[in-house]
Amino acid sequence: MARITGSYPDDLDLLIEGAVEAGVFGGKSDALREFVREYFEDHENERIAAAVALYERERITLGDAARLADVDRWTMRDILREHGVALRLGLVDEDDAADEIEAARELEFDDRDSSDEEPHVK
Repeated sequence: MARITGSYPDDLDLLIEGAVEAGVFGGKSDALREFVREYFEDHENERIAAAVALYERERITLGDAARLADVDRWTMRDILREHGVALRLGLVDEDDAADEIEAARELEFDDRDSSDEEPHVK
């Protein structure tokens, strides 16, 4: 899990501390995680913009961008094209290859065995 350091106004800090003391959150980190999660759930355009920016800077793969934007890969491809971002084709590293293998395992095929089919001969 990533760690960040930041500053915010004293009044916000007091509100967060009060919410923790009231049992609303388990701690300040829990509160901040919840705030950020809710923000991106409520702001689809900002979530997509973040995914596009990370993909464009080659920080994440297409699959990661789709997951962060909460869309499927095909929709993410279209979004990237709409933003003028060139698609990267091929595998970047072992993690990318592992993601592709996992995605392939999740594919569904019909139950027909291809060896049962007659070959098409002209």
